[in-house]
Amino acid sequence: MSDPTVVIAAIQTVSGPCVEDNLTTAGALIHEAAAAGARLVALPEYFAIMGLRDTDKVDIAETPGHGPIQSFLATVARQHGVWLVGGSIPLRSPVAGKVYNSCLLLSPEGYVAARYDKIHLFGLDLAGQSFSESRTITPGDTVCTVPTPLGRIGLSICYDVRFPELYRAMGSVDLIAVPSAFTDVTGRAHWETLLRARAIENQAYVIAPAQGGVHPSGRRTHGCSMIVDPWGVILGQRETGPGVVLAELKLSEVARVRQSLPALSHRRIAAPGGTA
Repeated sequence: MSDPTVVIAAIQTVSGPCVEDNLTTAGALIHEAAAAGARLVALPEYFAIMGLRDTDKVDIAETPGHGPIQSFLATVARQHGVWLVGGSIPLRSPVAGKVYNSCLLLSPEGYVAARYDKIHLFGLDLAGQSFSESRTITPGDTVCTVPTPLGRIGLSICYDVRFPELYRAMGSVDLIAVPSAFTDVTGRAHWETLLRARAIENQAYVIAPAQGGVHPSGRRTHGCSMIVDPWGVILGQRETGPGVVLAELKLSEVARVRQSLPALSHRRIAAPGGTA
């Protein structure tokens, strides 16, 4: 049986406070990726809004299944016939003044195949920068994987990448999505190392679309959107600015790595809530 090569694409943006402008930019980059043959396209965290204030995302939060951002995702997935990792969008939570930071996976028919709410909330007080996502975000509590014709996909968001137990809890996945908006200071120190480690230890592809540049708020994000193979090799990356990163995915490569070095079957300590 043949093992077809599938082109996947990570989108990099430098989003601002205007949702309409951000969706226009994202739409053009998705079109570029699809025209290059991509069957799966992944957008970065906060692709639809990087506000001037943390509360800006709360102000434009959508109800699940309704709203212009979700309509955009469904429409472009259907128009281009691609699996679309919808970066992250703010969805209303039951806590006043807070949202879920949610990643939606859209099918080529435009249906929501999965939703993941970011579990680990970023906090930083370093080099004159201070962030506390818990002020405006309600954490999720459910690990999310979904089978697709392209392989089983595990969803995560940005700061999650620092918590390897999340990925162990996913079980056997072929592709891990990590849409992100890493700060420049933490990105320069840890971004590539963390992504390659998650690929190597889980023997899976990692697709990490990111925000990359200086935003209207003055915040600088690290960029370096990349796609990593199950051996930890970076197949493609983009340093800064809006653009598309393309690479090829083959499920046979996942199988080859796991057969050659069966580390996953050698585990002796159970994942949280799982078995060794």
